[in-house]
Amino acid sequence: MAHLFSLSPTIMPKTLRLKKNEDRRLRAGHLWIYSNEIDTQETPLKDFSPGEEILIQAYDKTPLGMAYINPHSLITARLFSRQPHAQLNLSLFIQRIQNALALRNRLFLKPYYRLIFGESDGLPGLIADRFGNTLVLQINTAGMEAKTELIIAAFQAVLPDIESILLRNDNAIRQQEGLDNIIQAGLGSPPKKVFLEENNASFYVPLWEGQKTGWFYDHRLNRSRLPGYVTGQRVLDVFSYVGGWGIQAANAGAKEVICIEASPLATTFIQENAELNQVTHKIRTLNENAFTALKELAHAKEKFGLIILDPPAFMKKLKDKKEGLLAYLRINEAALKLLSADGILISCSCSMHLTYDDLTQAIRRAGLHASCELQILERGHQAPDHPVHLSIPETDYLKMIIVRRSSL
Repeated sequence: MAHLFSLSPTIMPKTLRLKKNEDRRLRAGHLWIYSNEIDTQETPLKDFSPGEEILIQAYDKTPLGMAYINPHSLITARLFSRQPHAQLNLSLFIQRIQNALALRNRLFLKPYYRLIFGESDGLPGLIADRFGNTLVLQINTAGMEAKTELIIAAFQAVLPDIESILLRNDNAIRQQEGLDNIIQAGLGSPPKKVFLEENNASFYVPLWEGQKTGWFYDHRLNRSRLPGYVTGQRVLDVFSYVGGWGIQAANAGAKEVICIEASPLATTFIQENAELNQVTHKIRTLNENAFTALKELAHAKEKFGLIILDPPAFMKKLKDKKEGLLAYLRINEAALKLLSADGILISCSCSMHLTYDDLTQAIRRAGLHASCELQILERGHQAPDHPVHLSIPETDYLKMIIVRRSSL
């Protein structure tokens, strides 16, 4: 069936030509082509269809590789191979998935991880998280959407034990690509919730109604640092979701953990996961907006030896940077006011457009507002199943800073 999803070798793909000197980023290793980099006089965008496979040429007609295109998107084309005759076919998908799987098998003993991380694994626009025999896919671009059946077939070929695949195609990126948002089964009957293990803790997570793919594997190594900080401490886990940080803090020896989570569904999973890990006696939940809950705790003069801030992206676009920086400042200031003397703050950001320096300065300013002397103890990063493509800074997005309120 592979020939149904691939280009015929007798049909030459259309060509997209770049403007003069606009090939430098591609030659430096990046995979994206923006609309303003294209020579639309020679290759008008109206001549292309969303998802079409095309040959990319420099201004002097030198072939640069194969890409897929969406003429209606700001990121107009995404390179998937440097080879000018490559095809986005079953063979390519299988090879890329096998390569990604080899890395994960080297890193992890159990099948709970991000299996495909888009551009970093050579499959731009595709995300795949593995929960044992269940996969959750996010297909974020028109080029990958056109290959949905092929993608599923490739996963079945590489992982014959996979029983179900859920398509969580409800990402905001899809709107920029002109794609509908829909959550549906891609293979079998994906369960409403799945089991996973991380850092000697066990969790149930919601697939169909949870956030994104259901779990955030990117903080695995950052959460593994908890045992050095939580023993005997009163812990506050803000933006707890299903308790990824809070449950592991309780497992690692925390005296008490309060989890703040606005979603009623996620809050029920915190309670279920507390029972699963036999730490129900340590866990308390506050089903409230994080900023509101922090104000109420401050009014009640509560204090904590460790506070975890793992908020959603406050800065989703570069144009939101000013407002986003203010939000990071406010949330860190609110947390620091609840931190006991010599207490520890774990502050995180998943905003791609927020740099480590930005987050550091937000925490520094928050410390000044809260009259805190602070020391940086550690910096953390996304786990290795979210590899950073060295030529694509956009793939380097997760930050964690651990600070101590010192008694200077």
